[in-house]
Amino acid sequence: MSWFGADLIRYGLPGAIGEPEQWLRPARFKTAHPEVIIGDGGFSTLQARIPQPDGETVITRYTLRELLDRLDELTAEQTEPGRNPS
Repeated sequence: MSWFGADLIRYGLPGAIGEPEQWLRPARFKTAHPEVIIGDGGFSTLQARIPQPDGETVITRYTLRELLDRLDELTAEQTEPGRNPS
């Protein structure tokens, strides 16, 4: 296992080890969206929490690719011009 794979486990993303093509995506996403928390959701899942003005949105997926794809969709919806973020 590479040092980067060990970091994925340490930061709660053990499910990402089987997806080396996805390893850089969490860092890029966190840079763009530091408010979103990504981690181990238990039961071999990955989970993200997006803070909202009236609570939070929680997304759970089995693969890092699926989780990040969904996060990209949701955060794009929130930043669309003319969209009321409330």
